[in-house]
Amino acid sequence: MDVKIEQSWKDALAGEFGKPYFAQLARFLHQEKAAGKVIYPPGGLIFRAFELTPVQQVKVVILGQDPYHNPGEAMGLSFSVPDGMRMPPSLRNIFHEIETDLGIRMSGRPNLENWARQGVLLLNSILTVEAGQAASHQNIGWQEFTDAVIRYLNANCNGIVFLLWGSFARSKAALIDPARHHVLEAAHPSPLARGAFFGCRHFSKTNQILVSEGKTPINWQL
Repeated sequence: MDVKIEQSWKDALAGEFGKPYFAQLARFLHQEKAAGKVIYPPGGLIFRAFELTPVQQVKVVILGQDPYHNPGEAMGLSFSVPDGMRMPPSLRNIFHEIETDLGIRMSGRPNLENWARQGVLLLNSILTVEAGQAASHQNIGWQEFTDAVIRYLNANCNGIVFLLWGSFARSKAALIDPARHHVLEAAHPSPLARGAFFGCRHFSKTNQILVSEGKTPINWQL
């Protein structure tokens, strides 16, 4: 796999690209595509989160599970879909919480690139998926790679706010040192959680933490 990744991340993760699991992962994706399988997101967008948010700019991490598996949705950023696409239910609930928490009105644009450019790493734990098959790539090696991303940030940065929503994301708290970083946990924003996400106020809390760290808060309004 031709890893097109922003230079600071290429340097930070150089050790991962040479490991056997990564070569096996790349080989699997190549074989699946050769067999006619449709993989999301498109190859050029697999590492989009890293492209938009270089290592030194990371202030917040929002951890998702795996990419959307419907046509045109996956764009390499957790919870985000391109402009013009129908807003996924989880993102709709995220926007509802932002409006309630911050007292602002969201435009309804589902593209979260603006957050990424402000230092919000929109990281899926699994970076690819087969079309129409949710979680189909959960055991091919991506979690080893993205766990290494979290470990790198944990060890080499300070004061990052990690937003962990749902049991899958919350399981990653074990990789984060709470003496160096801030971990905010909540239910998943999916409608399946029956509204348990609402009231977490993670967006105002994140900005309060960033200000206390001497960092610029995130403008969550889109």
